[in-house]
Amino acid sequence: MTGKLVVAIIAKLYRLYGVFTSILAILGALLIGVFIILANGDSPLVAYLAMYTGSFGDLYHLASTLANATPLIFTGLSVAVAFKAGVFNIGSEGQLYMGGIAAAVLGIYITGLPSAVHIPLALLGGFLLGGLFGVFPAILKVKTGADEVVTTIMANYVAILFTSYLVNYPLKPASAPMGMTRDIMASAKLPLLYSLSRLNLGFVLALITIVLIWVFFKYSVRGYECRMMGQNINFARYAGLRVNNNIILAMLISGGLAGLAGAVQVLGVQYRFVQDFSPGYGFDGITVSLMAGNNPFGILPAAILFGAMRAGGLAMELATKIPSELSSVLQALIILFVTARGSIASYFENKLASNEQKKQGAIPNLELKGGQ
Repeated sequence: MTGKLVVAIIAKLYRLYGVFTSILAILGALLIGVFIILANGDSPLVAYLAMYTGSFGDLYHLASTLANATPLIFTGLSVAVAFKAGVFNIGSEGQLYMGGIAAAVLGIYITGLPSAVHIPLALLGGFLLGGLFGVFPAILKVKTGADEVVTTIMANYVAILFTSYLVNYPLKPASAPMGMTRDIMASAKLPLLYSLSRLNLGFVLALITIVLIWVFFKYSVRGYECRMMGQNINFARYAGLRVNNNIILAMLISGGLAGLAGAVQVLGVQYRFVQDFSPGYGFDGITVSLMAGNNPFGILPAAILFGAMRAGGLAMELATKIPSELSSVLQALIILFVTARGSIASYFENKLASNEQKKQGAIPNLELKGGQ
């Protein structure tokens, strides 16, 4: 009886798709992390407390967490825009690199502008080049039926290798020890929000972008059409919606948001374009979006969670013998649980149905025995 009750409770919980299942995914990852820490001979309480302190312990650590979360907000929004329109953009990483190189070039070679003009110009360049790099797979999908999952994944390698070539040859200063550009102009640098950290104006821009994307899907005609496409693209075609145009529009916005992530990192954190500067922000954005159920406002806490793990990993390593890579393991476990929650829900629903069938099948047998 107890086992059946547990199965029933878990099944009910997993039917609540969205925030609650994301919380369960996080708790599941932390629980497995407990066993990993115990196997290493350390205290899970000490390790997790150190991770929390390193993420939210004071203003400096909070600022570091928000700085780590900023590019994830942009890439999470990038993925969410495409997913809500029924398009799978797995190319945010490459679009991020293209946006970063565009911002670097505009920040270096355009001179004599005030910051009020130079910064928006560099950000706009990052958005447009990232967006154009997202439009190419969309055009291939519309014109030839090419699978956007394949084309966007392959485009990542094109962007990363292309930018690596640029910063190792034509854009590399003679004195640079590795592949990078020279520093951008001071007029193109994003102002810091907290001088002792890397938190800059990009975080505020990310918050504004969350609201703009929500308004786009909630109140604009094109946003409504994209949402309808995401729910049933065949019905959208039958209803006469501009499906092909909206696919291109969604990928333009999606790629542009990823490009903004790269531009903000270049203009507000590194102040130059460095080869392989992204630790996987574009791919992490997929998980952030999935955790948030593609909800723009849900992307903020999801991105902060991943930013906290990045910021707190080193503090945990200093306080214990646990390497900071445990934070990457926890992120991977969260990804696993988030992507598997649909399968888990189906398992428990089937389990419930099987128990119900056995229960219904037992009643006639009891009646038959009673009749005898």
